[in-house]
Amino acid sequence: NMLTGIHHLALTVTDVERSAAWYRELLGMVQVIGDDTDDVRYRVLAHPDSGMVIGLRQYPVAGSGDAFDEMRTGMDHVAIGVESADELAGWAARLDELGIAHSPVTETPIGTVIVFRDPDNIQLEFWLRAA
Repeated sequence: NMLTGIHHLALTVTDVERSAAWYRELLGMVQVIGDDTDDVRYRVLAHPDSGMVIGLRQYPVAGSGDAFDEMRTGMDHVAIGVESADELAGWAARLDELGIAHSPVTETPIGTVIVFRDPDNIQLEFWLRAA
């Protein structure tokens, strides 16, 4: 059976409006759907060029409100691919422009990475695969 990749990523956040604005501003995403019910507030964002989709979900009643912790069982981080060293440098400049703390551009045996975090401390990376 053939797989085409991960269709979308859904993240639980503490403030869906704040997070949606943050992802729209940093990544240039647009909201494609969203709704607020008693159980969940959600926004689905899409990147117009790549088609990458991120869902943001806030659980007003049942949510713990805890900050993200990659040491807990579950997700560790999300790596967003870029196509070139110039693009990676451009993302570092964009993070600086928005005042988002990040690691330096770091070489690893399997690629080059910039690490940063969203408003709920979810670890994200811009990732350039090794040649």
